[in-house]
Amino acid sequence: MAGSDVQRTIEAVWRIEAARLIAGLAGLVRDVGLAEELAQDALVAALEQWPESGVPRNPGAWLMTVSKRRAIDLIRRNERLQRNLAELGRRIDLTEEAPEPDEIEDDLLRLVFTACHPALSMEARVALTLRVLGGLTTDEIARAFLVPEPTAAQRIVRAKRTLAAKKIPFEVPQGAELAARLSSVLEVVYLIFNEGYSATAGDDWMRPALCDDALRLGRVLAGLMPSEAEVHGLVALMEIQASRSAARVGPSGEPVLLLEQDRGRWDRLLIRRGLAALGRAEALSGSPGSYTLQAAIAACHARALAPEETDWAQIAGLYEELAKLSRSPVVELNRAVALSMAYGPAAGLALLDQIAGQPALKGYHLLPSVRGDLLAKLDRRDEARAEFARAAAMTRNARERALLEERAAACAPAG
Repeated sequence: MAGSDVQRTIEAVWRIEAARLIAGLAGLVRDVGLAEELAQDALVAALEQWPESGVPRNPGAWLMTVSKRRAIDLIRRNERLQRNLAELGRRIDLTEEAPEPDEIEDDLLRLVFTACHPALSMEARVALTLRVLGGLTTDEIARAFLVPEPTAAQRIVRAKRTLAAKKIPFEVPQGAELAARLSSVLEVVYLIFNEGYSATAGDDWMRPALCDDALRLGRVLAGLMPSEAEVHGLVALMEIQASRSAARVGPSGEPVLLLEQDRGRWDRLLIRRGLAALGRAEALSGSPGSYTLQAAIAACHARALAPEETDWAQIAGLYEELAKLSRSPVVELNRAVALSMAYGPAAGLALLDQIAGQPALKGYHLLPSVRGDLLAKLDRRDEARAEFARAAAMTRNARERALLEERAAACAPAG
């Protein structure tokens, strides 16, 4: 095999095996940062040896074996950890046989909950999750979130130090703590997806690679926690939203809004997968949670083959249920849109006026954007133009700003 082919093979193996490798090592050494360093050492060894020796029959097991040997060497060199050598030696089987599937899944699940621990800031949780579970490099994480590479690196380093300093256990929480911690995990995955689906800043309307990473993490989580309704609800929501990706961007990269999209370009396979996941979520939960309700709303759009077939009254009802759960003014903003579509723009505007003073909506560009749309439909064009201009000034996404400026210009008096 040519050197370039081996290089590509190593990169592919690393993408596939990195999370399992780090999870297995963290289960042994009880330190996520150290586990990643050991895994990276094994990657370097592969880069040095495989071009000459060839790719092993089981590359994942080869990487794990090398990493385990490095772990023993490290402990032998560290006198403070000498007392753990005997115990660690008993736990490590230095063969190239792959670990049992159940063991891999248990370690992966522990790694998910550790990387998303509430002791870390949200930025740190996202960066560490993308690094150890998504397999992204520091440079890729920095580019995805439009921060300098040193900033992304610092977030990852601080996250590892925090986990070590606070002695965060490498385990899956039990009982009541599981629900609280699971919400943090789901929040991280959905934040990654949303940043890919509607980028908060920069020149691109979407970053599909981030959506793909979040979907992969969600599907892994659903496989690890098949009895958790909200995990399936989140997967359903992401699958259905991702199905619209090709239709959300025009020929020049400009945003295409939902009601203007060519629904023939929606990915029917992703929709079927999303509806199946939604069915599992609803079957597992008598009282649907936040992600399951959002997925049900997305399903209403997915089932409508044309915009006029959308059941906006049902969507408004689902948003009302969601508002009771979340108490979020952003949800109420979305409910205002659904009310306007079901019962007319005046109904939506009335709800918007009730929530406009909420602190959480201060600086949120979608409030004046939605208000501008409703005012335009009521033929209050001067007011609509002002709202669109205000929204354009607030957004940090160049594509979205251009769209809002166009809508403001369209409301200008003729002549």
